[in-house]
Amino acid sequence: MENTYTTPGSSENILDDIQYTLTQANTRRRFFNYLIDRACIYLAWRYLLFKVNVWMLIQIYQYTENRASLYIFSYLMYALFFVLVQSTLETLCHGKTIGKWITGTRAVNLDGTPIDGQIAFLRGFYRLVPFDAFSALGSPCFPWHDRWTKTYVVNERESTLPA
Repeated sequence: MENTYTTPGSSENILDDIQYTLTQANTRRRFFNYLIDRACIYLAWRYLLFKVNVWMLIQIYQYTENRASLYIFSYLMYALFFVLVQSTLETLCHGKTIGKWITGTRAVNLDGTPIDGQIAFLRGFYRLVPFDAFSALGSPCFPWHDRWTKTYVVNERESTLPA
């Protein structure tokens, strides 16, 4: 014997009528995010890994005696540190960094869902592209690392996001 009873309205999803609004963060907030994040990452680099980096540079210089290799190695070490810290913060804090906490913004996918670890890593890596910071100038602010990863930075106070 088969049960043919259905509850009234059971074919509807109760969350279908909820509308999500995403208000993109303005250029000023994005600029403050940039300044705060860069300052925090530089301070972390300076006080956590600076001695290790100097020791490694001394070892490389004794081996190669080439200043260009020192500059390249130093930049690569800082870039790796930057990408790892930025992507780790955005992954663990669901699209937030220290700058985004202070300014009340968050990085989300185009549909408003939180970003995952892969997208956070790509966002950090794409920030290393020369002139990426200049691509954020303008209104609305939509820099390359957002375009390429299909993400937004939204103002949390003015947006309604999915849980």
